Amino acid sequence: MIGKFAAVSAFRIALGAMLLVTILAGAQTARAQQTQPPAQPQAQPTDPQAQQPPSQQPSQPQAQPQQQPENQPSVQEPQIETAAQRRARERAFKKWNFNVGGGASTNSGTTKTFVRGGGGVVAGGVARNYSRYFGLRLDAEWDNLPLRGSALDQAQAPSATNHAYTAMADLLFNLPVTRSWSGYVVVGPAFVYRRGKLSSSQAVPGSTCNAFWTWWGTCYAESLPLDGKFLSESQTEFGENFGGGVARKVHGLEIYGEYRIVHGSRWNRTTDFRPITVGVRW
Repeated sequence: MIGKFAAVSAFRIALGAMLLVTILAGAQTARAQQTQPPAQPQAQPTDPQAQQPPSQQPSQPQAQPQQQPENQPSVQEPQIETAAQRRARERAFKKWNFNVGGGASTNSGTTKTFVRGGGGVVAGGVARNYSRYFGLRLDAEWDNLPLRGSALDQAQAPSATNHAYTAMADLLFNLPVTRSWSGYVVVGPAFVYRRGKLSSSQAVPGSTCNAFWTWWGTCYAESLPLDGKFLSESQTEFGENFGGGVARKVHGLEIYGEYRIVHGSRWNRTTDFRPITVGVRW
């Protein structure tokens, strides 16, 4: 009796274990089917990328256009900064400018009567700019003032030398036109030191001064000095100057051309010349 009961119980236990294993296997299969992606229809063309596992598939290019607007400002930022820096450079100006040049001069007034044009000019200066449009400029200039043949005849001299040293302190008005071209105007007082010497002269000391001797500046009471010291002249004159020029930027420098009118006078004697110079500024 007991043996039959044990056999029946063992049979039931084995049957229950088989049912439990079957149930667990079915649940495992159902869970695996839920995790697998649905199969694509056979009618659609096969995509090589779709057959690869998700871990091996490359990133979709469609995602890049969506992210591009976010990255675009970072790409354009250097261009915006560069343009701003360029505008700042255009607004900026040099506080100091230096110039050196040379050329020739023409004459006017009484000076033109005794001095021929075409004498050499050497000039240099420095400018302090307070804005793009306004500054102060100091210039020093040497002008050769060769005497005319008619002046040598009046002096009864075979040859002579004559020149002027000029110092000018001017208001400077800059006129920017383009990034490469600009203009400027200068105006201010001038100090002229004129110096000359005749090689010799047959003029008689004590004789009446003619127009040349009066301009030369060696007359005394309208007569030539009795001591014969009238071959050399040295005099200082005060006056003014006015002029302007244009400049062109070339490889970090500026090539400029300038025209001025310089006038000096003292004791009814005058010196008038108009230097034309070409040079560089930096």
